[in-house]
Amino acid sequence: MRRHTHRLAAVTALAATLGLALALPAQAAEGGAPAPVAAAELSAARSTAGSPAVLEQLGRFFARKGIPQSGSLDLAPADEARAAAQAAPRLSGATVPVYTLDPAFVAGTAGAAVAKAEFVASKAVAADGQTASVWTVRQDGGWRVVNIATGGDETDYAAQAASTGGGTVFREPQLNAWYVLRDGRVLPLDEDAVRSVGPSGVSLAGYQQLVHQRYGDKLPGSAYDRAGKGGGYEAAAPAAEPDGLPPLTAGVAGAALLATALTGVGLAVRRRGQNG
Repeated sequence: MRRHTHRLAAVTALAATLGLALALPAQAAEGGAPAPVAAAELSAARSTAGSPAVLEQLGRFFARKGIPQSGSLDLAPADEARAAAQAAPRLSGATVPVYTLDPAFVAGTAGAAVAKAEFVASKAVAADGQTASVWTVRQDGGWRVVNIATGGDETDYAAQAASTGGGTVFREPQLNAWYVLRDGRVLPLDEDAVRSVGPSGVSLAGYQQLVHQRYGDKLPGSAYDRAGKGGGYEAAAPAAEPDGLPPLTAGVAGAALLATALTGVGLAVRRRGQNG
């Protein structure tokens, strides 16, 4: 299954590292976890995501079943407007920070957190059960909605981790794998993560060795980066993985560390592969 995403505003390349950095504290907390995003910031982000203008946009998004304005849809404008009103979108559940693997951690930088805050996500639900994730980033002293994506991975995995012991949820975008860092171990939350670290996870040190092996030669400033190969690559299969894991043989399709930022101007479409 693929997630259709609909960009709501002009977005520039905001990252010199991973994704859409929130301009919030990035220092590592104890145990390799990133510093948490303050509750007041999450509340402000949620207020933006739930504003009347965004809810109106969500109604149109749900009316079109996530198909962007530029896509073909067999629906008359009047019917679309009626469906948008009937969608009655609302925010549901907690608004959460979304953390992404930090290249400083990959490089082995002392004190680096395993991941950094990329954006904040709020789950939206329509009257017919459709769900979407509203992405907000902190810009120019305030919060701004930059994307709507079908489904609710960002908030769903956070809720899953919270219900099973807590910890910091983060994503390794090159594999589309979701993990939780808990008690010094990186534990899998989805099938991609199980294939990456095994069903029982690995130590934080073991995970650092693993991602360094995968991406250490593809970091910003590397020959790989300078050659402009950030659009996709296939990971070499190592002789052995830390903590006794079998060799990684699955291809890594998609972006390298610098290619996860939302870029472009105006309305656009972005697809994200995921298992479904």
